[in-house]
Amino acid sequence: QVQLVESGGGLATPGSSLRLSCAASPYTLNSYNVAWFRQAPGKEREGVACLESNNGQRYYADSVKGRFTISRGNDPTTVTLQMSSLAPEDTAVYYCAATSLSTDGHTWSRRGLYALWGKGTQVTVFS
Repeated sequence: QVQLVESGGGLATPGSSLRLSCAASPYTLNSYNVAWFRQAPGKEREGVACLESNNGQRYYADSVKGRFTISRGNDPTTVTLQMSSLAPEDTAVYYCAATSLSTDGHTWSRRGLYALWGKGTQVTVFS
């Protein structure tokens, strides 16, 4: 069973950047489609970004396009989420998720597709 662990969350000021990492063990993420979700207090968990394993296709929520970038890490067990131009509305717990099922531009943000989840890392943006 692959386990996912997020790291890199913390406090940030508006306009600054944070880099989140999702580390898998004991296997790599090469054969998984990996996504980042987030959940703000009182809100549903929403998809932020997805990286497909077979073709490198990336999908983003409209709210983060142009500001967030999902990428493979330096090793095959890691996927990162580079977050720039952070705003208070980006405050949430960020979760890494992985699936061996196919995704596309319409389905990538469906939580039910993802069988593997990390426990999340808190990101708080405040002025």
